[in-house]
Amino acid sequence: NVKFQHAVASAAHLASGGHLVTFGIIPTHPETSYGYIEQGKAIDESAGFVVSRFVEKPDKATAETFIANGNFLWNAGIFCFTPKTLLAEATRVAPEIVRAVETCITATDLTKFPITLDESTFDKLPDISIDNALMERSKKVVVVPADFDWKDIGSWLSMSGLTNPDEHGNRIHGETFSLHTKNTYINAPDRLVATIGVEDLIIIDTPDALLITHKDRTQDVKKIAQHLKASNHQGYLYHRTVHRPWGTYTILEEGNGFKIKRITVKPGASLSLQSHKHRSEHWVIVSGIAKIVNGDEEIRLNTNESTFVKAGNKHRLSNPGRDTLIMIETQVGGYLGEDDIMRYDDHYGRA
Repeated sequence: NVKFQHAVASAAHLASGGHLVTFGIIPTHPETSYGYIEQGKAIDESAGFVVSRFVEKPDKATAETFIANGNFLWNAGIFCFTPKTLLAEATRVAPEIVRAVETCITATDLTKFPITLDESTFDKLPDISIDNALMERSKKVVVVPADFDWKDIGSWLSMSGLTNPDEHGNRIHGETFSLHTKNTYINAPDRLVATIGVEDLIIIDTPDALLITHKDRTQDVKKIAQHLKASNHQGYLYHRTVHRPWGTYTILEEGNGFKIKRITVKPGASLSLQSHKHRSEHWVIVSGIAKIVNGDEEIRLNTNESTFVKAGNKHRLSNPGRDTLIMIETQVGGYLGEDDIMRYDDHYGRA
């Protein structure tokens, strides 16, 4: 994209001169779901402008005023600066964050790969965006106006704009059956979703949760996330499919006293040497080759072979093959929480 390349070249030039550069998209309509940047005076011999202020998502009347003014840009949330400028400005305007990061790095073992930041000190870092922590406080921020293709996929309404509408204004991703439905976005890749007599809805069906909201309220999804976080809800803490350094696990089914998982292990990867106090595990190899430590035994299992791990046994699962290992694990016990794990040795620094 020539327009994007031109904007990046202008930003790189400004960044080399010690500026913190952000990109502002030339607006085409009064959008209320985007943040805005008011541009100030032009910077000599460049395509940049001093940033007068950042404005959070405005109401419709304010957005219309911005468009009429002609001096406001959509905040793209894309930045360009040198490490030297970033560290110098962060130290000046947010020294508490820099000190907290330095403490975290000091506590981290940088000799182990992959490097895993120290959890206890990382948790103490402020929960703040780079916009609030740095860009809105610094006097070195400039903006480069740009008109390259850009969309802020910050809401499901924005996401729906990537799908072409049908003759009823519906935008569909997945298998659906819609009767007397208008102007509705449905994202349901895993199962059939049917709608009757509705309009102007956003329907998102995932293995973790189902969301149904009016198009005008998609920005309120963050309130749900905040509530789940405050209540320590499992839906906020875990996904049905969880990614780990060695692969993934997916919860297929769970009930009183049991949980069934599909576990995939990357070629050459290995889980930690661990044990569980409250549960036993049955392992069935579906595809690939498994190298297993189970108590005092070390065994290799091929496809359609299995083993049983008693509660309290030290065990480890490794993939010595060239293909992804796929295994079905059935847990049985009185407590099946993810925190029932004692690690003795781990390639990823979690022991």
